[in-house]
Parts: sequence; C-alpha cells; structure tokens
Amino acid sequence: MVYSLTPFARLWCSLHGDDTLKSALITGITGQDGSYLAEFLVSKGYRVYGMVRRSSSANLSRVHHLHDRIELVFGDLLDQNSLVGLIESVGPDEVYNLAAQSFIPTSWSQPVLTGDFTGLGVARMLEAIRTVDPGVRFYQASTSEMFGKVNAPPQNESTPLNPCTPYGAAKAYGHFLTVNYRETYGMYACSGILFNHESPRRALEFVTRKITHAVARIKHGLQDKLKLGSMDARRDWGFAGDYVRAMWAMLQQEEPEEFVVATGESHSVAEFVERAFSHAGLAWEDHVEIDDQLIRRTELELLVGDASKAREKLGWEPAVDFEGLVDLMVDADLEVVEAETSGAGSPHSS
Repeated sequence: MVYSLTPFARLWCSLHGDDTLKSALITGITGQDGSYLAEFLVSKGYRVYGMVRRSSSANLSRVHHLHDRIELVFGDLLDQNSLVGLIESVGPDEVYNLAAQSFIPTSWSQPVLTGDFTGLGVARMLEAIRTVDPGVRFYQASTSEMFGKVNAPPQNESTPLNPCTPYGAAKAYGHFLTVNYRETYGMYACSGILFNHESPRRALEFVTRKITHAVARIKHGLQDKLKLGSMDARRDWGFAGDYVRAMWAMLQQEEPEEFVVATGESHSVAEFVERAFSHAGLAWEDHVEIDDQLIRRTELELLVGDASKAREKLGWEPAVDFEGLVDLMVDADLEVVEAETSGAGSPHSS
C-alpha cells in the first residue's frame, strides 16, 4: 500500500510549486517515534515520506490515521542502491533516520544483524545522501544506551561513550559516523542522544508497555501475574511525543550539533510498577513476581540525562512528566484491553 498527499496538499503544490512545502523522509515511520514524528511534521505542513522495506509485512497501525497525509516509499537500510534511488526519487529536504533493531535482548541473540542494520545502515544512508544531494539535512537517532556503564549521573553531550550491549555499540558507530560525515564533507548531520521515551505506541516487548498492558489485563481479569527482571534499575523516562519536537528543532538550527534529550529525572522500574498498578486501583505486591531469567546481561543501573543544552539552544521542554506518562499508558491499555474483550478491536497499536 502506498499513501499519498491529500487532494488539498496536491492542489497546493500544483498552484504554488513543490518547493513551497518542505519534504521529509522518515525511516522507521511505522514505529513509535516515527509515527509521532510524522504527525508532528504533517502539522508543520511538511510533505512526509516514510520508508518501509518492500519485503516486510510492516505493521501500519501506528500511521493508519495518517494514510491520506503521508506517502510510504520502499527502501532498505541493508541495501545501498535502494537508498540512493530513494533519495533521488523523493528529493527530501530532511532525513530522519529512526529505523533500528532496538530491542536489547535481540541485539544479543542477533548481534551481526543489529550491527548491520543499526550501525552500517547509518553509513549507507549518509553515503546515499552524500552521493545524491549533500545539502539534505540529516538526523540520526542516537541513544543513552551508548553511555553504557557510567560512573556518575547526569550524562550530557560530553560524557564518554562506553556501550555494553551490541545495540549500544551499533548506535555508537552510527553516532560517530554522523560526526565524521559532518566534519569531513561539511554535511548538515546531527544526532539526538535520546534517553528512554515511551508512549501507548511502544511495542509490547519493552518493559514499560509490558507493565501497563499487564496492568490492564489484570484489571480485566485476563491474567493474574506479571513477571519482571530487576526492579532496581533506574531510567530517565519521557514521552515520545515530546521528544520528536526536539528532533525537528535540531534540524532547524543554523549549525548541526549533538543534543541530549531527557527529562533530567531518574525513576526505578519499581516506581513505574507502583504508579501503574495504583492508577488502575490495584496493589502491585499481589501480582508482580521477579524472574531472574529476565534480568539483562549487563544492567545499566542509573541513566539520567542533562538536557540543558537542548533547553537553552532549542527552547525544548518536556510537557509530560513521569506520573503523567505512566497514567497515559495505563489508560490507553485499559482501552485496548476493553476493546479486545468486547470484540470491538484495538483503538491503539501494539
């Protein structure tokens, strides 16, 4: 399926010329961040293209509501020629590279694929842009997982990278390569070092959504227990819808730079669990069990970001706090499970 511009947008382009609308290409548009970014860019008047793999049975539920305002185009971060052809055909003003193999356990079971897709995929996209149009502005989705084992919080743009997972290492490669292309070729290429950001659109295998979806199922009597690994690990959790605003702002600056995007607050998995169950009127102690097999090989005990630079230079502030994020996710999953049990279908993507 290929989505295209609305009739109104096509009429606008025909009357005013294509150059009156900025265009953006988003890799990973069907994911959590990609869907929120697509919404945001559409609201800004962009022509939005989303890259999907031709051989993939992509879940389009997160962008289905945008079906008449975006266009899905074929490309593959594992295939250099497809990326060159994509940049040539789309001619984007901005490229947001959000696609990655981002699930930590999978990065251990499939380290080579993770490195090829999450790391070398950045090289392929940068090289495609350099070859076709080095004037395209490029955003690379970096991650706090690159910091790995750190001695003390908070982490900022100057904190040394010490990744301790295949995913973090692959992201670090893409991060440094983005800097290399900027400094070597003069390209507008920058990275956002985003700390954990969640939403009702987060996939079910991630711990935050695993928790809130289980809470909803327990509330509706569909399950009784939730198994978790370490509840002591602490993270800097924000709302994905807030973080995509920072991505866009980075590409609007006069000069490309790296920015940490974070709330600056640290909360444990236990705090997330307590808030989620409490919001649904449940006692977490009655339902949560610790499973040692779910504990990560290299657990990062404390990640918390210092987003002072983003606040100062981008004017960015998170709008949703920790409690609001947890409540938002629980409420959404309560609706999802209620719709599933009533046979009405899910109003949110999973």
